Amino acid sequence: MRLSVPFLALIAAGANALSINRRGELDVPGHNPLKFCDPDRSNDLITIEEVNLEPNPPQAGDTLVIRATGTVKETIEDGAYVNLDVRYGYIKLISTQADLCKEIKNVELTCPIEKGKIEIFKTIDLPKEIPPGRYIVQADVYSKDDEHITCLTATVYFKPKPIGRPPLGNLLGGDL
Repeated sequence: MRLSVPFLALIAAGANALSINRRGELDVPGHNPLKFCDPDRSNDLITIEEVNLEPNPPQAGDTLVIRATGTVKETIEDGAYVNLDVRYGYIKLISTQADLCKEIKNVELTCPIEKGKIEIFKTIDLPKEIPPGRYIVQADVYSKDDEHITCLTATVYFKPKPIGRPPLGNLLGGDL
């Protein structure tokens, strides 16, 4: 199974969580529902400066635009990995370790990721068939030498699609 959709779900579909006006110390800056896993990120190899998602919240069948900026403190080389967990309510859908360098090709990046400023721009067409419900996604990312890169989590709510109603005239058996 390709992990590109679940991996990007953390960054992308995570925007489907309810918008929050107050920002806490774990909230990722920008217009998104992402949260850092740990308040102490001083040893992380990446500083995430901002992540903006449009629209926020997205809906199944929509195109989602992701804009993210940050700073890479040390070059990230082949062998970096992500521990990815995805749950649907209390049901574990995915719990796996994936090759970070293979997954980031989906956002037009390649390893090594050099030290310095980084910008990501990506559009994702979300499938119409995403089942409604609450998804919890966590990605904990490490270098090939097990140095912590970052950890992000999001709670994603996909609402059921509204059921179309027939015109009132059809219900009453005539034209209105």
